[in-house]
Amino acid sequence: MRTKIALAGLTLILTSMTTMAATAADWAVVANQLNNPRGLAFGPDGALYIAEAGTGGTGPSIEGGEGMVFFGESGAVTKVVDGVQTRIVTGLPSLAAENGSNATGVHDLYVDSNGELYLLMGLGANPNVRAEEDKLNHLADHLGYLLHIPQGAPHHPLADIAGYEGTQNPDGGLIDSNPYALTKTGEHFLVVDAGGNSLLQVTADGSISTLATFPTTMVPKPPFLPQDPPTMPMEAVPNAVAVGPDGAYYVAQLTGFPFPLHGAGVFRVELGQEPQLYASGLTNLIDMAFDAQGNLYVLEFRKNSLLSEDTAGALIRITPNGQQERLVESGLT
Repeated sequence: MRTKIALAGLTLILTSMTTMAATAADWAVVANQLNNPRGLAFGPDGALYIAEAGTGGTGPSIEGGEGMVFFGESGAVTKVVDGVQTRIVTGLPSLAAENGSNATGVHDLYVDSNGELYLLMGLGANPNVRAEEDKLNHLADHLGYLLHIPQGAPHHPLADIAGYEGTQNPDGGLIDSNPYALTKTGEHFLVVDAGGNSLLQVTADGSISTLATFPTTMVPKPPFLPQDPPTMPMEAVPNAVAVGPDGAYYVAQLTGFPFPLHGAGVFRVELGQEPQLYASGLTNLIDMAFDAQGNLYVLEFRKNSLLSEDTAGALIRITPNGQQERLVESGLT
């Protein structure tokens, strides 16, 4: 299952919670005129770095998860310092619909202690599509990769995440790769492949291994589908990862079609063990983070499901004892 956010020219806003109530959220614009912004990271200098998946282009097309997408070099990384935003990396590969929506490109990024950038590039397709020279160009080879950008040097591939899905297919399902979330623990990177339903580890030399896969489950069919049988398979579509205060890895899921209300969860992953459900009853998760007190904040892309006409999202705090508090339920669209 491929997962994307489907708007261009977005604004990044930060919210400060003064009370538990959603109405108490104070919003401040810190960056705007962004082209399908995705992951965020702070550098050692306190600057904010923003991954922009781009708006595709006028190049060759392939069949994406929501229809035809067109290749371009509109992906970028924006840096915000003292209220001033600057695109510090441009010309990165991007796939998007003709109107610039449904973009796939730079999905997440990490900034190390030396200020060097690591960029996680999405794909949203079978990795073999990159070899079709009549479809794309050489820059498309970087889709599905973890890239490294040393200071003052051009970017270069560190690990072929999509290629690993193509050769190893960790979850044993349809070969499809869409690297979406990135973080680092110790000397190793953690990568979530939303298309491959897997949590991967990448070492400093680019070696890839599987830490966990997330199963397809049976869920009730939506009423507009034939009800015989009444259930259907739903892919997990993991798309966020965080290291918990206990050292375990936590992975959130968007879920695949039919995107059931309250059908998403957060899994806890310990090395050598099967993923365990840590939090449930959530809907279409898109990101998460822990605070210093061990609270987990999860962001719902669509609080009433991707099948709903309501486009509102929500921000939820999950306390260490499992209590869920809905902090923001308006303003996130």
